[in-house]
Amino acid sequence: MRQHALLRLLLACFLFYVAWPSVQVQGSAAGSYFWMAWLVFLFMAIGANLAILLNLRAQLVYREEVKEEKQFSLGKN
Repeated sequence: MRQHALLRLLLACFLFYVAWPSVQVQGSAAGSYFWMAWLVFLFMAIGANLAILLNLRAQLVYREEVKEEKQFSLGKN
């Protein structure tokens, strides 16, 4: 799983490297909106892969499990 996340992160960085010269050359408002949307999705992909590499998802799941345990314990009383 970590190897796939690292490969996707490297691919995203490579695509950013290739696309960066084209981002600076914009002809219209539609072109700038496209590049803004593209950059947003790129940074979302980079963030998701970094979260996988840093194992941030497991911490969030643990917090949800603790909340669920408290809810069940209150229901049993």
